[in-house]
Amino acid sequence: MEKGTVPAAGTVPKARHRNVAASTQNQALAALLFLYDAVLHAPLDHVAGVVRARKPKRLPSVLSHEEVTRLLAGLTGQSATIATLLYGAGLRLMEALRLRVKDLDLDRREVIVREAKGNKDRVSVVPQCLVPDLAASLTKWQVEHAREVGRGAGRVRLPTALARKYPALETAWGWQWVFPAERDYRDRVDGKYYRHHVHESTVQRAVNSAARDAGIVKRATCHTLRHSFATHLLEGGYDIRTVQELLGHNDVRTTMIYAHVLNRGGPLIRSPADGLLGPGLCRPAAAEHASPPPRPHR
Repeated sequence: MEKGTVPAAGTVPKARHRNVAASTQNQALAALLFLYDAVLHAPLDHVAGVVRARKPKRLPSVLSHEEVTRLLAGLTGQSATIATLLYGAGLRLMEALRLRVKDLDLDRREVIVREAKGNKDRVSVVPQCLVPDLAASLTKWQVEHAREVGRGAGRVRLPTALARKYPALETAWGWQWVFPAERDYRDRVDGKYYRHHVHESTVQRAVNSAARDAGIVKRATCHTLRHSFATHLLEGGYDIRTVQELLGHNDVRTTMIYAHVLNRGGPLIRSPADGLLGPGLCRPAAAEHASPPPRPHR
């Protein structure tokens, strides 16, 4: 096959006619281009009639205040604390799990999110209701950490090359995870014992189970709590720039999607059909289900 030619008809699947997602179609196209470029050494300059699929824009799922209350009430222990932090600070799940002790300032009720999406740092708020629980949890964990260091364990993995430059930081209290895993593990290379943060699947399963038990029919995941955080702040009157900074969005247009959620339907907009009266039109629910009047006796 000559360079820049298009594969024969029928070799490219009609992805758009097979009801596949946009990401699946783009993945198939990327695989095809890689095949001709890296394997057959006949790169395709242009594939006629094939366009990259665009991922449709979807509005995020947002829980009401009452639904969030029911969801959090169904959680216990560490999962409850993490889920409350997701909703109360607008964190992504992995941002919360990767928090170090030094990133929490309970006196100022601030949390510093390190190396978030886009490799950026940002500051968010710690809910006042979580301060006592976090303080008690950290105090208990600090005692356990000191005991582990005494037996030669108590290490955590450090980012980049810090472990080589400052090996003592592996056991430093400030670098420990805020939400550590239950058990440590032995590294196969150096033979040392390290502790990871709690696994994300543990929190995800707990949130899914709590949402199901609470009877919430909407899509309710850990990330839904972040969406609800942003929407409820806008409902509370906070300006969109403040919400943008708390969420860590580069572009305010990304944050604007929560304003669209606010402006769609619900009790804030009155349908014009509700103002119509007459036979066969909108009637109060009580009148519609009321018993028919009795027939007069002849």
